[in-house]
Amino acid sequence: MDVEIRPPIPPGPWLVVGLERSGAACARALWSRGEPVIGVDSTEPAQAQALRQEGIEIVTATDGVEELGRARAVVRSPGVPNEAAVLVAARAAGIPIYSELELGWRMLESPFVAVTGTNGKTTTVELLGEIWRAAGQPVAVAGNVGTAVSSLVGQIGPETTVICEASSFQLENSVAFAPEAAVFLNIAPDHLDRHGDFESYRLAKLNLFAFQGPDEVAIGPPSLLEQAGGGARRISVTSDAAVSADLELRDGLICWQGTALMPAGEVRLRGAHNLDNALSAAAAALSSGIDAKAVVTTLRKFTGVEHRLEELGVSGGVLWVNDSKATNVASAVVALAAFDQPVVLIAGGQAKGQEFSALCEAAAASVRAAFLIGSDADQIASAFDGEVEYSRCANLEEAISSANAAALEGDVVLLSPACASFDQFPGGFEQRGAEFRRIVQSLPGFLSA
Repeated sequence: MDVEIRPPIPPGPWLVVGLERSGAACARALWSRGEPVIGVDSTEPAQAQALRQEGIEIVTATDGVEELGRARAVVRSPGVPNEAAVLVAARAAGIPIYSELELGWRMLESPFVAVTGTNGKTTTVELLGEIWRAAGQPVAVAGNVGTAVSSLVGQIGPETTVICEASSFQLENSVAFAPEAAVFLNIAPDHLDRHGDFESYRLAKLNLFAFQGPDEVAIGPPSLLEQAGGGARRISVTSDAAVSADLELRDGLICWQGTALMPAGEVRLRGAHNLDNALSAAAAALSSGIDAKAVVTTLRKFTGVEHRLEELGVSGGVLWVNDSKATNVASAVVALAAFDQPVVLIAGGQAKGQEFSALCEAAAASVRAAFLIGSDADQIASAFDGEVEYSRCANLEEAISSANAAALEGDVVLLSPACASFDQFPGGFEQRGAEFRRIVQSLPGFLSA
């Protein structure tokens, strides 16, 4: 992929708002370029003292408004809402606000493949990383998946492609972000507690395409490409055999621009939603010049990543599956559809402004019993009343014990919460999934997958 010259980094001093992983990495990257940096946080994050020792000015227990007076530009960490007082004040003063993602992109000379969507982002970026490795191409997987993009500054050269997971929080302050390849997987209501409504969420996601030009590619289902702005070349993807696309299914075969690549049944990832993710990854790789053999080889081997329909093993003839990454209703619905056998469901947490009728409809078709946890379990219970058998549990351990007692040989016990985890697991869905794995692996007679 050819890389266009990117906009320069505006002059500082820079105010970095929020000093967790992304903010700390961006503060360091700016500082390493000789930019004046002030880092602020309303708490005392773990990185604060290390940043001070590196010479960066750090102010904690502040909203940042006072420090804004010394700044010419602001970096907003993804966890900081746009309504934060310092960001409101910056907009009123005409001080530009950038995301860590965009500044990392500006500071790197590497080609970017950026992936967004409500569900499947992490699976798709990890799959893309494996495709690049199979092709013998240098690659770094970063973004919302765990590694801050700006932490790659000074660590990789222009020969390394960055495969980047981009969340709506990272995209909503885009000023010029234009990845060489942009992949939009799907969209459903999510993060309404942060964005306020679905339209604001949708527009934040569409920023992925907004600043692309004719030398870049925009990849996604035809319905999403129709909503895209920007001037990129469109690459359409569909698993609907009735719809034509650049990457499509025909007679059970995955076809790229009319040429059959492989039978769709040979894709290792479980579930129809993951077939869509695999098709999008294939389109991104092929449109970026990756050899088709590397694409096919990887699709036949890649089984997914932890916390995403992760098959842990079997106890008493019951399959235990960790889908802790299902932090919204749409993700839990596709997880339920991935199994033909009866399901014992563990769900619940923080609802994030969602409603649960779609989860109820999906659960009514396949769930033998549901065990509900977390602060908003009552909302799911209300939706399930009269349709799905359920019990409330005090915590995850109790839910696992109850699910183990309820499950029959041949069933699946599925942790697919449809909710965020921070009410019970401050470390996020990863902590919730790790705890689920730990408890399940201690069950009598458990055999790992």
